[in-house]
Amino acid sequence: MKKDVTQKQTIIKFENGHLYTASDSCITEMPLTIKVNEFKFATIICSPNHLEELTLGFLASEGIFLKRNDLQSIHIDESKGFAHVKLTQSVGQQFEHPTKRVLASCCGKSRAFYFQNDAAIAKTSMSNIILTPRQILNMMTGLQSASTLFKQTGGLHNAAISDGEAFFEHRQDIGRHNALDKLYGFCLTHQIPVRNKVLIFSGRISSEILLKAAKIGVGVILSKSAPTTLAITLAHDLNITAIGFIRGDSFNIYSHPERIKGVK
Repeated sequence: MKKDVTQKQTIIKFENGHLYTASDSCITEMPLTIKVNEFKFATIICSPNHLEELTLGFLASEGIFLKRNDLQSIHIDESKGFAHVKLTQSVGQQFEHPTKRVLASCCGKSRAFYFQNDAAIAKTSMSNIILTPRQILNMMTGLQSASTLFKQTGGLHNAAISDGEAFFEHRQDIGRHNALDKLYGFCLTHQIPVRNKVLIFSGRISSEILLKAAKIGVGVILSKSAPTTLAITLAHDLNITAIGFIRGDSFNIYSHPERIKGVK
């Protein structure tokens, strides 16, 4: 039985100087334990939708498999909160450990885990995409227009992937990393090339989000918020164009401006 992304809750609301009983839409969450070749690899706290995409995107961004042909089968048991994944090859010894890792929705993994694996997984972008300023503004407008549940609940991170033209796919989750993994999983499932695509993100561009973009393989990431200094450094190193503070008719380019028309 599929879980709803939102549920109605009875609340006490204070408004205009008065307290009264009301109904409010609240975001639901669930634990999803991912088993790879029978090993418990991780438990992710996530929104209960697009779970197969989430599983595939997460495992690919962690380097567990490199191409769709490495995947033998995947089965989501939503009632029990398990994703069963079988690969055509064995999992590396660094992952075959009896202690499972638990990833919180807000923070992802610890920095130590990132640094152990990023050098092997993060890709230096080879993107040749060129964008106009109007395309950048339009993509952020598209993300905001698609974020209907966030407007209703205020409880989700939103992300989209686009080519700046007609292709635009949107996902949302309580976890910011999860929303990006769902998009990656969508592209893997439908064999959509990502090199010349753009990630559009609702939150700040932290170093971890920038590394996630590098693992996916895009060349441009957009956000309505600002990047951190480490994210900017990584963007320079990984040949990624990071654009933030997209508000109204303005934005800031923090790295590799050569992909934006009109920049000299």
